[in-house]
Amino acid sequence: MSSTQRNESIWNAGPRAAFDVETTGKNSRAARIVTASLIVVDAKGDVLQEHEWLADPGVEIPAEAAEVHGITTAKARAEGRPAAAVVLELRNTIQELFDAGTPVMAFNANYDFTVLAAECARHGIPQVTRFPVLDPFIINKQVDRYRKGTRTLGALCEEYGVRLDNAHTSAADALATVRLLDAMAQKFPKIVMPTASLHRLQIEWAAAQAADFQQYLRRTKPTAVIEGEWPVLPPEEPERGGF
Repeated sequence: MSSTQRNESIWNAGPRAAFDVETTGKNSRAARIVTASLIVVDAKGDVLQEHEWLADPGVEIPAEAAEVHGITTAKARAEGRPAAAVVLELRNTIQELFDAGTPVMAFNANYDFTVLAAECARHGIPQVTRFPVLDPFIINKQVDRYRKGTRTLGALCEEYGVRLDNAHTSAADALATVRLLDAMAQKFPKIVMPTASLHRLQIEWAAAQAADFQQYLRRTKPTAVIEGEWPVLPPEEPERGGF
């Protein structure tokens, strides 16, 4: 089956994947990858492939980041592989999935795919095509708009009865992302549609969600800006020098 045919098929009718990264910080354009995981499941949800990477990011890992994912600078330097090698392998593995038409999930995809995009640019590695992508965070905000409370991966997994052991480890978060979207499809069958259609809808939904949030924030902060690009944020423009 060609990638075009796969993209026209229902997203949960065949293999699907998810990836997650744990990093040095919250700024997706500046953060460096510390750990990354990618899993692939079949149509029934059984795991077909598992990949895990530990990188030496080449910079100090802040204490607050290490407290989240458990990887210290010393551990990354002693046991991690060079960042460029990890980024290249992660990028190539994801691109192979995209080339096969396999949807790749990421919870709050803008973070993970922007981190990956920045790392690829940093190490001179070609960018991934980022199609087709599925994001349970964006989808949940669309189909359950008036839900109260936070929409973290942990909170949504608890709501949908998805087991999440070792939260904030990339392997656990990647598997939970797949399980969460599968559970959401049971509750909201309208999201069960051709993969390419759902990808395109998420672009529209993300832009509208960002615009709504920006409008809300501007009631008290007139200059607030919420970026609406999805599934990756554009690179920051370099500062212009001169006089």
